[in-house]
Parts: sequence; structure tokens; C-alpha cells
Amino acid sequence: MSKFSAEFIGTLVLVLMGCGSAVIAGANGTTGVGILGIAFAFGLSVIAMAYAIGHISGCHINPAISIGMVVAGRMKASEAAYYIVAQILGAIAGAFILLQIASGKPEYSLATNGLGQNGFDALSPQHYSLQAGIIAEVVLTFIFLLVIFGSTSTKNINGGFAGLAIGLSLVLIHIVGIPVTGVSVNPARSIGPALLVGGQALSQVWMFIVAPIVGAILSAIVWRTVLEKN
Repeated sequence: MSKFSAEFIGTLVLVLMGCGSAVIAGANGTTGVGILGIAFAFGLSVIAMAYAIGHISGCHINPAISIGMVVAGRMKASEAAYYIVAQILGAIAGAFILLQIASGKPEYSLATNGLGQNGFDALSPQHYSLQAGIIAEVVLTFIFLLVIFGSTSTKNINGGFAGLAIGLSLVLIHIVGIPVTGVSVNPARSIGPALLVGGQALSQVWMFIVAPIVGAILSAIVWRTVLEKN
């Protein structure tokens, strides 16, 4: 139960702080934190949770990571399923808390301001296509998982800094990917806000489930068959 609770809380914090930075702190570079600030909010959330719950559950807080761990032979499928349920519920809870805070501002509108949900085409921050979104999400998740596999490897003498490396890699991914899709690389992070926003956001969430999982599986295969042998 402690692992379930850890993954629930960790994913809640990621969605609340990461998406909250976009919704509350603002994406406008002159009046808000801008793309760089949002990128750091997501990365810092992972770093904070890595050191808070990493020793309990490994701090996956992302279904793509849990699935990747199964493919890489580091986790049983039954345990991953348990993690994924906790992650999705945590993401929904985080999005719900964010909605309660954001709606305390009279001019806030769920339809207009959203909850930091991901999207492509008209819902992309800079109107990138579905194809561009799929490529970005697959490749960025692939890179993210490689960092996770490498930094948490028993062969890595700097393993104590894994949380820092993983969090900073997420910052880098967001700096590049926010204009394209808002960056998911995490199905739970996308599901939570989309469920509450509904409409087109919910109709597009399938891509942010499929693409990160594909990227994670490919990364696990490359790690296990090519890189881990060295």
C-alpha cells in the first residue's frame, strides 16, 4: 500500500505543480513564468518527488516509465498495473485540486484557460500537426526513458544523482516540446487534465497515451539489447 500511496502522491504533485505553473503562473513570458518556467516546474517536481518517494516506489509517477521497466525486465507486469492505477488516480486528483485553486479567480474559465492539457492541431500551443505531435512524444519519451535506465543502472557510480539527472532531462524535454504538444511523455499527466476539461482535449488524449508508451517500449528494447550489454 505504501508504494501505491507514494505513486498517487507523486503523480498528484507532478500534475498540480507542472500544469499549475502553466495555468496559474502563466505561459506569457512578460507577465508569467514563460516556457522556461513551466519546463522547470515539471522538472523540479520530479526531482522533489524522486528524493521524497524514490526510496519507497522508485518514483515512476508515469505509466510509460512503469511499462518501460516491465519491458526492460526491471519490474513485474502485475506490479506495474498496480502502479499505473495509482498514477492515473493521482493525476486526476492533482488536476482536480488545480481546478479548485484556479477557479477561485473570477476571470478563470475552464473552457478558455484549461488545466494545462496536451493537444495537437488546433489544441497545440503553436498548432503543430498530429504527425509532428506523435513524432515528438515518441522521441522525447524515448530519450527520457534512456536517461532513467542509465541513471538508475547498478553500473552507474553516480546513481545517487539519478533524481537530479532525470528531473533536468525532463526540463530539457519541455523546453523543446512545449510548443508542439505542451509535452506529455506521461499518459497519466495527460489523462488527469483531459478528463476534467473534456471536449476536444479528451478526444485527443489517446495520442498522449499511445505515443509515450511506444517511446518507452522502444527505449527499453534499445537499452536492454544494445546499451546495457556494454
